[in-house]
Amino acid sequence: MQAFILPAMGLGLSAALIPGPLLAYLFSTILTRGARMAFLVVLAPLLTDAPIILLMTFVLRQLPEAALQLIQAAGGCLLLSIAWGASRQLQSDSLLTLSADERASSSGATRVLLTAVLMNLLSPGPWLFWATVNGPLLLAALELSVLHGLAFLLAFYGVFLGGLCLWIALFHRLRHVDARYLRGMLLAIALLMLWFGAGLITAALQASQFQLPLTIALLALEMLRRAWTNRRGTNHQ
Repeated sequence: MQAFILPAMGLGLSAALIPGPLLAYLFSTILTRGARMAFLVVLAPLLTDAPIILLMTFVLRQLPEAALQLIQAAGGCLLLSIAWGASRQLQSDSLLTLSADERASSSGATRVLLTAVLMNLLSPGPWLFWATVNGPLLLAALELSVLHGLAFLLAFYGVFLGGLCLWIALFHRLRHVDARYLRGMLLAIALLMLWFGAGLITAALQASQFQLPLTIALLALEMLRRAWTNRRGTNHQ
């Protein structure tokens, strides 16, 4: 119990609480598409972690540096595209006016799940986590028995996914607040994804000291784009 279950539960709790790209996307999905769509984001680790666990725990144990940098860069670009899309949708209010049918459409569900899966695969966090922390613990549990290994996985994912579901319950209640506050929360989440995206890209380039300047530059470019768009719209009226 002390050797495997409690550490697994503690790691699962930290994974559910520590801010990261998947958690930011979960918050965005809750606020813009509702709780039902957000549960698809919770499924992403179950769909993607199996190959990550197999590769990092039993095969590679540690990714080559170049492969990790490629994952970081791709994940950063994905986060930037999501943040940019959220900014455009906020500007047009399309996220705030989706009908129930549109939010629950099969195409929307597929898009949400695919984005969450790609985000989890392209984030270096799960790869490093299973290579350096969870992987050795899982191997130690499996050395005792398969049941010990399964107990470790159940304890970790039970707390991790349960924590994500609690976030859904909390943020779902926030969807009913005043539209101005909802827009503010969505903007904050978009900025958080911009920050994480810039962090992944600069880390891949081994230039983490430029995370803040890159974030500011991308934010300035987006503000210029929005000003230009508003100006063109005014001229066409």
